[in-house]
Amino acid sequence: MKQQESTNEPLGPAPEFSLRLSSTPRGARLARTLAVQQLTEWYGSPYDSETARTVALVTAELAANAITHGRLPGRDFRLTLLLLPHAVRIEVTDTRPERLPPIPAAGPESADAASGRGLLLVEAYADRWGCTVRDAFTKTVWAEVR
Repeated sequence: MKQQESTNEPLGPAPEFSLRLSSTPRGARLARTLAVQQLTEWYGSPYDSETARTVALVTAELAANAITHGRLPGRDFRLTLLLLPHAVRIEVTDTRPERLPPIPAAGPESADAASGRGLLLVEAYADRWGCTVRDAFTKTVWAEVR
């Protein structure tokens, strides 16, 4: 195994992709598509790779939560992707900082429920995830996928 030589030069910032999208189902679908496209540009991996499918699923769930629970009329959500040394970080920022995501329980309250599984999927497929409130106007829910 070859060890990399260390230099005193600071590493540049992580490559980043960021875009505001409408808080609509169309915006959520577009977020998923753009996340996979950016991933394949960074890694050169095929669209149907396991990592691409995982990024698509996690992005779709975070975006769906943003438009369902974090939406204010006339306000967009932001999709940000960061290429970290160990993972791709998916961030979705919405305009409802007072509505923090719940810690996923074992599942939806009812087995017949049409919703309530999004964060369970994020927890199952992402290596790490969490929520950050940086100001009084927004919150960011993020997930990292290796």
